Amino acid sequence: MNYLSAENIGRNLGERWLFKNLTFGILQGEKVALIGANGAGKSSMLDMITGNADIDGGEISIRKDIRYGYLGQNPDLNPAKTVIETIFSSENSNTLAIKEYDLALESGDGNRIANAMEQVDNLKAWDYEAKVKQILAKLGIEDFEKLIENLSGGQKKRVALAQVLIEEPDFLILDEPTNHLDLDTIEWLEGYLSSSNITLLLVTHDRYFLDKACNRILELADGKVFKYLGNYAYYLEKKEEQDAVDAATQKNYRNLLRKELEWMRRQPKARGTKSQSRIDAFYDLKEKTVKKGPDEKLELSMKMERMGSKIIEIQHISKSFDNKKIIAEFNYTFKRGDRIGIVGKNGMGKSTMLEIITEKIKPDIGRVVKGDTIKIGYYSQGGLDFDESQRVIEVVRDIAEYVKMADGTELSISNFLTLFLFPPAMQYSFVSKLSGGEKRRLQLLKILVQNPNFLILDEPTNDLDIATLNVLEDFLLNFGGCLLVVSHDRYFMDKLVDHLFVFEGDGYIRDFPGNYTDYRSWKEDKEEQEQLAMNAKPSSNAKNVIEIPIATPQMVETKRKLTFKEQKEYEGIGAEVENLEKKKAILVEKMNSGDGSHEELAAWAKEFENVSELISEKELRWLELSELI
Repeated sequence: MNYLSAENIGRNLGERWLFKNLTFGILQGEKVALIGANGAGKSSMLDMITGNADIDGGEISIRKDIRYGYLGQNPDLNPAKTVIETIFSSENSNTLAIKEYDLALESGDGNRIANAMEQVDNLKAWDYEAKVKQILAKLGIEDFEKLIENLSGGQKKRVALAQVLIEEPDFLILDEPTNHLDLDTIEWLEGYLSSSNITLLLVTHDRYFLDKACNRILELADGKVFKYLGNYAYYLEKKEEQDAVDAATQKNYRNLLRKELEWMRRQPKARGTKSQSRIDAFYDLKEKTVKKGPDEKLELSMKMERMGSKIIEIQHISKSFDNKKIIAEFNYTFKRGDRIGIVGKNGMGKSTMLEIITEKIKPDIGRVVKGDTIKIGYYSQGGLDFDESQRVIEVVRDIAEYVKMADGTELSISNFLTLFLFPPAMQYSFVSKLSGGEKRRLQLLKILVQNPNFLILDEPTNDLDIATLNVLEDFLLNFGGCLLVVSHDRYFMDKLVDHLFVFEGDGYIRDFPGNYTDYRSWKEDKEEQEQLAMNAKPSSNAKNVIEIPIATPQMVETKRKLTFKEQKEYEGIGAEVENLEKKKAILVEKMNSGDGSHEELAAWAKEFENVSELISEKELRWLELSELI
């Protein structure tokens, strides 16, 4: 059943098309991730789908007999309403039944109470009420009578997320749902979405989340949409294959272009005029050849300020707010090369720790001593500090004209911006034209260009696309100074840090040696051991009886058998895939030979794409049938 259909849609920004003539659909039960670079049009696409932005050509339709829920990046909530009024503002049958039951209890009318209870029973809304409480608890929503206007941006996002989950729509559309959530909540949401039967369209840059919650990828790039039937790991594998094909195709295009260029330069004295069709083909080939190939691996190591023997010492600091203990007697001496991640639930003091280290606020007890040679670069969650009328290159050039590299060379600001995915054409755009993610990236560059030797990053991954995250990760892996980072991106943390400060509550901070996955494994083992120890304790009423559970029909998993036709299909898939792989190898050989014309190269590349897609479909079908055997 088709839940969403988009045919030949486009988005025109006036001076250029963001994308044009895109066609795709989403089926019931699919969990689709929409990915792409900042500014590619992901949020615009979601706004068009949900009717919050105009469509410039084409048509979008959502199935009429289903309900959809939408969480935007910046939810539009009524500031005058309370949290609880906002969460239950959508009156479906379950919420109406629960409300009527509450009103009946308040009235004391026995008949009304009985009728309300019967209605709740019929709808099975008792389970719904328990589910609502679970969602609110997991999202950390407690103060139900607080006005929306008094909430922070992160709190508003969590309230909006709770509202859309509680509505239980058939089709869920989420734009960056993990922003402003702590790691425990992200893992809960990941499990909730992956285990439910809901149909999902999701924009996120959390790579672990993409891998576990989605079974199909749509990539927006170069104004086109590319489709991958599989999770994020599958997408990476196929993307690598496609990059290899693109590189081979570009090589052949360049070889052919050299031959055609020689022909174009010859004077047509003896032959009359040149063939117009061949001239047109030359310019077509030239356009294809100058297209960008696969992204090159960034190897960027900047020179930093000299670091002395004394770095930063945290000496027995404590901090409380409104009698709530945030940090209690914490002590740590930073060493050269420290790469530390800070994790913990929201509101436990992670950002407070960073502000104490950077001397934005003072501890109640203790002190922070900084070495004379330490130059801190601090990227905070706060608002973006830009003059919107400035051009991108001017923002960074106001700080420095050149960036000093570790090998002693100097890199121009323009080249430095290019390395961080601001190509020359974008460098002269006004800051006001940038997307939210592009502004975040520019803010990061303002910090990095100052050559700090101690980097403090508070949620640097928010609103950054995957390509930028890869560039930032490569830069930070080559960074020779100390790194202290708060992030909800588990992949980012696992790749960059080898040591954690874990905020566990009541001011206690655990100093853990390892990355986030190491910590999760340790925590799960610890909880398992505690559970085993609890189960091993003898009960005073225990009897020496071993109870063996009796299997019931409901406990026995039943699977249907393959039909005769499916059995034959299953047995033949292996041979089909083998033949397709041979065909794929022949096409790669043809593309690498350099013998074909540009028309033949284009045809081979298209055939290669079709064969690769067919192989993927056959492999998925084989897995589907094998599970039934």
